[in-house]
Amino acid sequence: MIFFENEIKKLGFGLMRLPRLGEGFDMEQIKQMVDRFMEAGFTYFDTAWAYTGSEDAIRQALVERYPRESFQLATKNAAWIKCQSREDAAAQFETSLAQTGAGYFDNYLLHNLGEHRTHFFDDFDMWEFVREKKAEGKIKHYGFSFHSNAEELDEILTKHPDAEFVQLQINYADWEDGSIQSRRVYETARKHGKPVIVMEPLKGGLLATPPESVAEVLQNAEPELSAASWGIRFAADLEGVLAVLSGMSTLEQMEDNISYMKDFAGMTEGERATVEKAREALAAIPLIPCTACNYCAKVCPMEIGVSGTFTAKNVYTLYGNLKVAAGRERWLVEGHGRKHASECIKCGACEEVCPQHINIRDELEKAAELFKKED
Repeated sequence: MIFFENEIKKLGFGLMRLPRLGEGFDMEQIKQMVDRFMEAGFTYFDTAWAYTGSEDAIRQALVERYPRESFQLATKNAAWIKCQSREDAAAQFETSLAQTGAGYFDNYLLHNLGEHRTHFFDDFDMWEFVREKKAEGKIKHYGFSFHSNAEELDEILTKHPDAEFVQLQINYADWEDGSIQSRRVYETARKHGKPVIVMEPLKGGLLATPPESVAEVLQNAEPELSAASWGIRFAADLEGVLAVLSGMSTLEQMEDNISYMKDFAGMTEGERATVEKAREALAAIPLIPCTACNYCAKVCPMEIGVSGTFTAKNVYTLYGNLKVAAGRERWLVEGHGRKHASECIKCGACEEVCPQHINIRDELEKAAELFKKED
């Protein structure tokens, strides 16, 4: 499948974490970043209707300043956010066209399929909608971004074989993770013959400043390269990857990414071995051994989000970033209709069914105390 008339370089500019200035965006810095990105030969930009202000910012920094054919722009439709009908969901597309001023989208994604969000796109017949917009020339290619497990991805791709690509969370930290399943979802997409666009190659920026034991492995291998370079290159090295999105927030981050991606031709065997050592160093850090089997969820009378809480606490243990970990906890617990650790009544039903024999009550108490600090 030919996506773009000219082959694109694999680094994509993710527009979810644009630099801020006061209450708004730092438009001058964004314009400088766009100019530097284009000057280096990179042309793929990724925004979304749900990224407040991002579509308008890229209109000012890119669309109004460069010929339309000189870049590729992707945006996304979140039919599960405040939509009651197909008309509501379709209105997001028209809003995106107006906010970007792009005229058409090179890639249009159904945004964040997985779990309770998937059915909205079927209920509102958004698959037919994107086919119609492609026929009208308003979309060149359509696909979807995805956050769930390999089994659900297989179901979606089997049901919707016309999806032209998939955007997946892939990074070396999550490659063998039993919950995020980076490797398994990647392999599922490739089994269906779908090209992949990578999001979160640095796990929301956490792998740019990894734990000391991981950083040591990377620095010993190639002292001149940043920790971030290993995450970006790991993802770009995978077969079938169209682009790796980096949510760059500063011109310095962009310069760093450009330095190792401008002439990227793949990783060496030695570099791949270094990434594996880094992954082993991460795995050696003691964590709550939760596999997200969710047997506990089936018996908890309070509907506590046990596995989500433990995933978030493990993020804090690994990276020491309470703000990020607390945000992850809110999404994985509240965002999935569960209750917080502080509401545990310590009945012990969860511990009776836990295959990993975790002292769940004690760990929930520690988590409640930790995340209380971020409230």
